[in-house]
Amino acid sequence: MDTFTLIWIVLPLFVGFSIYLLPKLDRILAIVVSLVSLGYGLWHLISPTPISLQLLDSFGVRLYVDGLSGFFILTNAIVTIAFILYCWHSEKCAFFYTQAIILHGSVNAVFISADLISVYVALEVIGIAAFLLIAYPRTNRSIWVGLRYLFVSNTAMLFYLLGAVLVYQSTNSFAFDGLAQAPTEAIALIFIGLLTKGGIFVSGLWLPLTHSEAETPISALLSGVVVKAGVYPLVRFALMVPEIDPIVRLFGVATALLGVSYAVFSKDAKRILAFHTVSQLGFILAAPTVGGFYALTHGLVKSALFLIVGNLPSRDIKVLKKEPISTKLWIPLAIASFSISGFPLLAGFGAKVLTSKNLVPWQVIGMNIAAVGTAISFAKFIFLPHTSELSDDTVKKGFWPAVVLLLSGLVLANGLYYEAYSLSNIVKPLVTIAAGWLAYFLIFQKLSIYLPRTIEQFDHLIGAMSLMLTFLFWIVLA
Repeated sequence: MDTFTLIWIVLPLFVGFSIYLLPKLDRILAIVVSLVSLGYGLWHLISPTPISLQLLDSFGVRLYVDGLSGFFILTNAIVTIAFILYCWHSEKCAFFYTQAIILHGSVNAVFISADLISVYVALEVIGIAAFLLIAYPRTNRSIWVGLRYLFVSNTAMLFYLLGAVLVYQSTNSFAFDGLAQAPTEAIALIFIGLLTKGGIFVSGLWLPLTHSEAETPISALLSGVVVKAGVYPLVRFALMVPEIDPIVRLFGVATALLGVSYAVFSKDAKRILAFHTVSQLGFILAAPTVGGFYALTHGLVKSALFLIVGNLPSRDIKVLKKEPISTKLWIPLAIASFSISGFPLLAGFGAKVLTSKNLVPWQVIGMNIAAVGTAISFAKFIFLPHTSELSDDTVKKGFWPAVVLLLSGLVLANGLYYEAYSLSNIVKPLVTIAAGWLAYFLIFQKLSIYLPRTIEQFDHLIGAMSLMLTFLFWIVLA
């Protein structure tokens, strides 16, 4: 299995560059690589024995694959397959699929890395591949959004690299477990890099504009998978180093509340989803022991939601309330919205229950507020007017295979935690959803509050990183 792991991690890079030699097979090769990852991820969910590889002694590379990695790899595989299916009938060239598969392989590399330098290299490659995909349309807007993403990403990684060097200086190792003996400044620098890259708390407020302005399939890929490359190391740190666990949990609660606060007031459908990506990443961090399962359910549902919203006649919720959408589009939109709200029979329910059972007491109130806010936000989609008289002829040709795959994954993943189906577990999410819907109809539906976008501006993002760095120093010292 060790040999297969090495072949599997190199395969996307080899196939990605081979696509240039076989451009007519670009989509087929891309989907084959994703299917191999699907099988690899499923194997590590079933297999109880983790794999640990030490390739270059104290300098790295150290690989570690277990059930947590399996959840993240499975998420990456399913979302990438859906992404390729959605783009199948488009006029994307071989360059597009090359970058998609290189991105896929680099994200997988993060999910099996257990040393700081391997993570750094993989995250840098992710930044370049994501930039090329965002800027692929070559419009002025897409190039600017891509360059903005690349600059913020590279700045964050500079902080991270400085922290990794300080860890090596004090421990003579880049291994994750070296953080237990690392100096305060090293932990703070590494955290600011990963918080920014993963879209966590105020350091992640670059994320909504990027995800909402990118092309529909790119938004789905970024939100479903790419941001989790920054979150995964934080989850792994929390599980390996007990002293870091409370810090990760604190940022989880703060991020869940910040993201949902913006989402409930937003009137732009893609910005609602983008801010909810921030919020749902907070749920992953709030309970690191079950973060893998939550990452899987969020990746599937958020990718589906971006694909669906990208095919609606408008992004403006006010316009959508006045002009009914096709019932054929409303049904998958409602199913995905029910899942992320925590409704039974869908994987989001099990993820919410599992997360709530693994919270510590001081987190409970904040996470319950975030859950109610989620129900409020997605009531905007669930209660949109719809009619069967309209057709869905305007949707992309690859839309239905991609969305059916993602929604089917939500139904099947529901069986991974069937123990959640007890009376007490069912009642609480239903009460939370009912409270959210009631608040939506009585209060939030009538409000027209626009939160300022000043903090999302480019020049303020770097300032926010500096403030967060100071805050992190204070937390770690405390």
